[in-house]
Amino acid sequence: MPPRQQILHNAGQRLFVGFEYPTIPYEFRRFCMEVQPAGFVLFARNVIDPEQVRELNLELAEMLPDNIPAFLAVDQEGGSVQRVRDTPWPDMRRLGDEDDPDRTRAVSAAMARELRAMGFDLNFAPVADVDSNPANPVIGKRSFSRDPAKVAVHVEASLAGMRSEHIVGCLKHWPGHGDTDTDSHLALPTVDRSKDGLQATEIPPFQAGIAAGARTVMTAHVRYPQLDSRWPATMSPAIVRDWLRGELGFQGVVFSDDLTMKAVRDNFTLAEQVEQATRAEVDVMLTCSDLDLQWQVWEQLVKVQENSSELAAAAARSAERVHTLRLDAFADRPALPDLSEVGSEAHQALARSFAALA
Repeated sequence: MPPRQQILHNAGQRLFVGFEYPTIPYEFRRFCMEVQPAGFVLFARNVIDPEQVRELNLELAEMLPDNIPAFLAVDQEGGSVQRVRDTPWPDMRRLGDEDDPDRTRAVSAAMARELRAMGFDLNFAPVADVDSNPANPVIGKRSFSRDPAKVAVHVEASLAGMRSEHIVGCLKHWPGHGDTDTDSHLALPTVDRSKDGLQATEIPPFQAGIAAGARTVMTAHVRYPQLDSRWPATMSPAIVRDWLRGELGFQGVVFSDDLTMKAVRDNFTLAEQVEQATRAEVDVMLTCSDLDLQWQVWEQLVKVQENSSELAAAAARSAERVHTLRLDAFADRPALPDLSEVGSEAHQALARSFAALA
């Protein structure tokens, strides 16, 4: 591949994108045909019913060449964060309170089977955050527990359940969003704790997930001034490159949280976000809405490669990690399950069993 084409390819392979409607807008389709992003993310706004979601995912996949098949992703955590609600899956705190890893594995497997039936490949779950701050407005019951050891056990079980149904799980939000009192969708949170303090409370679930074979991690748009006085985790070489990759040995794909969130959008230029995330060895930028921003992010992903041989090499490594994940995730997968799996009586009964015990 000629150098210019390689730069454009690497930029596209560092993007996951989303859109606002249940059908694919023309201008978004044109963007994707040119940029060839690595994947797509669907939200509740894109969902009418399971059949429509499956058709939409198939249509998205057909927009990209066969040699770089798209990842089709969603946030389906359970509880308050589930984009398809045919089965009322419990929040993860309910699973943590029951504290039966086999049941957590069963719920995660059933949820993953529904996702595969609709054509998804990747789920931005489980939440590996410890609910370490009762004032936290955004994590709360999305976390399995306030006990790091319990969160670790259930993170492992959840990953195993998803993997059994050929869904890639994602640990989030590195290095822990649980001790914040600010929603990063709205502002930039700060966690003023030492590395040792984070290691004792926030990090064990991530370590357990990595040891259990997690292949993707999502960063937190949170500043940790005792680790990096300037940059939030998504943009921090000290927190991602040196700690997550260097000390913990994580070699998989690192996603940013959504770049439309005000934590980063209101505090850093887009050039800073993309350059610093690349320097930190964050592989994929999530830009889940706003087509203008998606074009701008892609242009910055091209520019950082043109302006720095060091960052061009980092971008190439990121594209290669995405490709490795694709080969691993898509190899030897069975045919999609039948759509009747979504909201099936067996899954409804499993979900009801948690409600009955609440």
